[in-house]
Amino acid sequence: MKILLTNDDGLYSAGLKAAYDALSELGEVFVVAPAVQRSGVGRSLSIMEPIRVSEVKVNGMRVFAVDGTPTDSVIIGMYEVIGEIPDLAVSGINLGENLSTEAATTSGTVGAALEAATHGSKTIAISLQMPDVSKFELTSKADFSFASKVLRGIAEIVLYKGLPEGVDLLNVNVPAKPNGKIAVTRLARRMYRVSVEKRLDPRGRDSFG
Repeated sequence: MKILLTNDDGLYSAGLKAAYDALSELGEVFVVAPAVQRSGVGRSLSIMEPIRVSEVKVNGMRVFAVDGTPTDSVIIGMYEVIGEIPDLAVSGINLGENLSTEAATTSGTVGAALEAATHGSKTIAISLQMPDVSKFELTSKADFSFASKVLRGIAEIVLYKGLPEGVDLLNVNVPAKPNGKIAVTRLARRMYRVSVEKRLDPRGRDSFG
């Protein structure tokens, strides 16, 4: 079995390593991921600049580091690294849940999964809920162990039994504090809102963040 693994948190994410460890028991895992953090880019493509790929070793994994988006990583993974549509594509394990329409349209994790599904691969996007703290505060403290077990179980089912009829991908969200229950549900309908802060850069020019 050939499995393509990507994410949007970058190749040094602990969630990527946790996913790799879970999936390695099921087949040959090809890790093709953004070289840097690319959260929030959705399903964007790099169409106006060349994409560079470097093969590196990270946390015991052979990784193809892509100088591009998660979607770029999926396309390069399928057509250059593996050379065919994989038996399974997995995006994650993301640091932070993707539960709403807002998340589905902005998440690089979900965007990569959508791209893989478009090419005909059975696909899973998986995310771990965060407690109410900054994503960057939590990065070094996140415990992906339970999410890794969930991924292992779902991936095995999808590989050998396929996805449910009429389903192109599974968007799996693992709670920060599991209660033993599993629910199949719809995305929450939430509109995207963001605040903009005006600042001065070091040269005294207006900038926004």
